[in-house]
Amino acid sequence: MLLSWTLVVTLLAPKFAFAAAPAKRNYDSHNYYVLEYNPITKGLPGHGSGSDVGSVYDVMHTLNVEPVEELRDLEHHWLVRAEKPPTSELVARGDGLQEFDPVVERFESLRRRASSGLSARSEEDLRAREVVASVKYLSRQAVTKRFGIKDPVFPKQWHLVNEEYPDHMMNVAPVWEMGITGKGVISAVVDDGLDFTSDDLAPNFDAVNSYDFNDHEDLPYPKGSHDQHGTRCAGQIAAAKNDVCGVGIAHDSKVAGIRILSAPISDVDEAVALNYGFQNVSVYSCSWGPPDNGRAMGSPSYLIKKSVVNGINNGRGGKGSIFVFASGNGGGHEDQCNYDGYTNSIYSVTVSALDYTGQHPYYSEACAANMIAAYSSGSGHHIVTTDKGKDKCATNHGGTSAAAPNAAGVFVLAVQARPELTWRDIQYLSIETAKMVNPEDPDWETTATGRKYSYKHGYGVLDAYKFVTAAQKWTLVKPQAWFESPTIQLEGGKMDEGHRYSGGTHIGPDGVTSKLTITKDMLKENNFETLEHVNVQVWIEHSRRGDVEVEIISPNGIKSVLGKKRSGDDSKNGFPGWVFMSIKHWGEDPVGDWTIRVSDQNSPDESGKFLGWRMKFWGTTIDPSKAEKYVVPVVDNVLPPVNDPYRPVVDAPTVTNEHSKPTAYLPTDDHPRPSATSSSHNAAPTKTPSTPVPEKDDSFFTDMSRVVSSHKTFFGGIGAVSLVGLIAGAVFFRQRQERLKKSYTPLSDDSHTMATLGAVYGPEPERLGVPSAGRHPQDRVSVGLGFHSSFLDDDDLSTAGAGPTPRYRDEPDQPTPVPPVSSKPGAATQPPSSGEDARAP
Repeated sequence: MLLSWTLVVTLLAPKFAFAAAPAKRNYDSHNYYVLEYNPITKGLPGHGSGSDVGSVYDVMHTLNVEPVEELRDLEHHWLVRAEKPPTSELVARGDGLQEFDPVVERFESLRRRASSGLSARSEEDLRAREVVASVKYLSRQAVTKRFGIKDPVFPKQWHLVNEEYPDHMMNVAPVWEMGITGKGVISAVVDDGLDFTSDDLAPNFDAVNSYDFNDHEDLPYPKGSHDQHGTRCAGQIAAAKNDVCGVGIAHDSKVAGIRILSAPISDVDEAVALNYGFQNVSVYSCSWGPPDNGRAMGSPSYLIKKSVVNGINNGRGGKGSIFVFASGNGGGHEDQCNYDGYTNSIYSVTVSALDYTGQHPYYSEACAANMIAAYSSGSGHHIVTTDKGKDKCATNHGGTSAAAPNAAGVFVLAVQARPELTWRDIQYLSIETAKMVNPEDPDWETTATGRKYSYKHGYGVLDAYKFVTAAQKWTLVKPQAWFESPTIQLEGGKMDEGHRYSGGTHIGPDGVTSKLTITKDMLKENNFETLEHVNVQVWIEHSRRGDVEVEIISPNGIKSVLGKKRSGDDSKNGFPGWVFMSIKHWGEDPVGDWTIRVSDQNSPDESGKFLGWRMKFWGTTIDPSKAEKYVVPVVDNVLPPVNDPYRPVVDAPTVTNEHSKPTAYLPTDDHPRPSATSSSHNAAPTKTPSTPVPEKDDSFFTDMSRVVSSHKTFFGGIGAVSLVGLIAGAVFFRQRQERLKKSYTPLSDDSHTMATLGAVYGPEPERLGVPSAGRHPQDRVSVGLGFHSSFLDDDDLSTAGAGPTPRYRDEPDQPTPVPPVSSKPGAATQPPSSGEDARAP
């Protein structure tokens, strides 16, 4: 007995609809199509007012296609295929000739028949109307041809079109098909420079909103031999559609370069950099942060926090700058993004990584501040993008460094589609449209609102089509509201401005718990309606910081793990007012008892005390007319808190930020990735005498002030000699700058001052959360900002995960000349010298 084609397909349907993994593709033998099926069609002639006409399998049979799989997370969307015709021919369509496609032609024939003004007189006519009414969308999956993409490595850009695992890509092609390609929107890559002479980036380079804060020049050309990171990230966002390398997610957008990572940089320059061009730039892509070594803690200084809030309050005409930060690559070192004050800021969209199969790469850091995931390197595949050089391509880019600009590119598309989106709308849309991946992963937990959250993936992976289409009809959120809870001190716990601890409750075998009650009156008094972010600030003294774990439990029983143990962190500085953040409670009712638990590893050789804590709640206003803009407090980390905003405080000098090598702490084949279970907190970490401890301790300045006061005559002589040396150094520096300026024609002056930041006379709160009065001289080494790049990103990986902490230097044997550029913004650039091409990796 022969079964009909429809019956066979129907019997096999579960195989296609519920396949565990996406089916493989063979574009050599078959053409592939996406078919969106409309299961209910009302009012067709001969079918009454609400009947079910046909089935998806009948439609496939009529179109002569076979099912491949039903697309997960997109209801009624099917991937189907048909064998390629033995020979190709061209047919007239629109204004020209196109390849003949039997499936498309058959559907067009049915459409013509169904749209005929004549009454249906045959079964064929009725069938045509049924099929046409049942097909909401039919599109052949031939991205390269459909969009005229000729870029040679585009087929290798799996994050754009993943033929092997089609569920796992940024899903930008449908957005391009809508005509949204980033036109009119500017992003800025805050990094080590941007090669604006690259044929891939020159058409979209925005000179006006670019600047080099390392060399204080108008153009952010990457002069160092290892300065390629920013160019690669920029290519992911805005590489032009041409015949060079690949394309960017927003390939018609403009991209600026803000260079800060190629040399030591002061807080004031970093602060101005994060506001540079902030009325024109919509999205700032930041793939850097404190070292991902599982030992460091780093957060922005007061001045940098003030700059970020300035961008949030005043950027883009008050809609707010969109800051995108990579979560970090320290997963293999037990590092967590909640120990990084850039990634756990409420103002950041923090992005973790997924590889091309949809798996969590071991390097991607987990924490309660992760908002979304985006695709990057892992499982033997990397991100293919633009590289430094006239026509160079990178094939080994990755890490969370590459995940962040992939997300930034999607946000650029959304801003084009809906320019009025605020920075908080971007965050809401990220959460609302994120796709759950790896549902079998036990890390997924249900939140109070019924959403799923994962410390590794945030709320899920970013999908460009879902994000942009949701943005088009999104109702803008109300302005922001916030309030602080009372501060709880345990057994008289205190910490002064010198970071000296006193009092507190001993952390015993069962840890220490404390409760804090939030009432409805508190919400009403603070014009607070709906919860978004939660901050938890803690004061904890401990002899080994890496032993400490902190978690918060909401009134609804939802637990956020804020900090877990880090085997490599042997700092004795504890948590002097460190601020954790969680977005796991987004949308939850905050009224009731919040419970904090602080514990350690019960090591007989280590001990600590929990001194105090408080919370800050961020959300939406009840009455938007009463909304107020947040102002960064001058002093916010002493216990009990300082409530006088006019209290004059002068901090010690700030150590200049220095930046570690891009691939520090990431393994190679010779140095395998570390196992999280291979070390114990009881085992003393291996130390090298010359290994710098990755933390800053301002006690150096305090100690020096005492020495100077007791040896005034001696230091007076040294001061005179130093002054002469400084003058001579300034002269030589000025001469060097003049020589560099001669190598290119500068752009017209576009001076940016610190007027928007205001005059600041106050402390620089601890960048690293370590004491400034200093009890531990071994911790007096500053921590710089490093890239969150791939474990295969650069060639010098020999120190990854072991040995002295490498420092990133920009000292080529010979200075790389800056290519000349026309003084007119947007003018064509001159190509680099042949020597530059030879040096490009």
